[in-house]
Amino acid sequence: MSFFESFRQAVKVVASDVGDGFFLITHSGLALLGLGIFCAMVLFGTQASLRSVAESELIDWLQNRHDIDLGFQNNSDTADRATAADPRDLPQDQANIAMWLSRKYRVAPEPISALVAEAFDIAPRNRLDPTLILAVMAVESNFNPFAQSSLGAQGLMQVRTKVHADKYEDFGGELAAFDPIANLHVGVEVLKESISQNGSVEAGLRQYGVVANNSEDAGYAAKVLGEQRRLQEAALGHMLPSSSAKPADTDKQGLQKLWDKAKELATFETEPVN
Repeated sequence: MSFFESFRQAVKVVASDVGDGFFLITHSGLALLGLGIFCAMVLFGTQASLRSVAESELIDWLQNRHDIDLGFQNNSDTADRATAADPRDLPQDQANIAMWLSRKYRVAPEPISALVAEAFDIAPRNRLDPTLILAVMAVESNFNPFAQSSLGAQGLMQVRTKVHADKYEDFGGELAAFDPIANLHVGVEVLKESISQNGSVEAGLRQYGVVANNSEDAGYAAKVLGEQRRLQEAALGHMLPSSSAKPADTDKQGLQKLWDKAKELATFETEPVN
């Protein structure tokens, strides 16, 4: 037998042995896998709790893979994060305030309801009247949570974020100034400090207005207190105008002034009577 024939025969024997071994290992592995699946099926079939846990884990894994593959996260909790509430779920006085503010400032009643409820919740803890808190919001920002002054006062209560950055740390940082609830809480803290330092609500409001706007009071305290009185009336269910219309006597005075001015500018000549 030649060398090449011997070599070919040896390779053939080795290949045959390797094939037989691979078949044996694979066959044994499949048998073990089948046995494992059978045991798992028996176990899950008899243990309902284990089956429930396994199903839950599998569903969570599939959901996570789905979110990753599509490039977005599950947003099913968006409604829970929204600053909104149904005014029908509020006590009557709070609902009255929310609906009046909604009409006057032309904002949706749901987010206003959430702010009203939050103001009524935190006011007692800070020894403030909730209608005062809401009045400050009204005068400062007209309930625009994204309002910003040229001096850096931001959000519903126009808190100067850079000055009070430490107060936003518990809410995640300075960007929380544009979160309505966070801004409300920080604004209440600033307002409380201002009133405490100055000894009265009116004096505290004057300082709050000056600090927020960096100018003299210019009637700021009177504006806030006037809005507070209207809110208290609204809470009682009294019918209030949703805009600051002038009284009838003021209108008459204005018309009289215009008429007097017109007479001054016009030339009236009286022709002699023959």
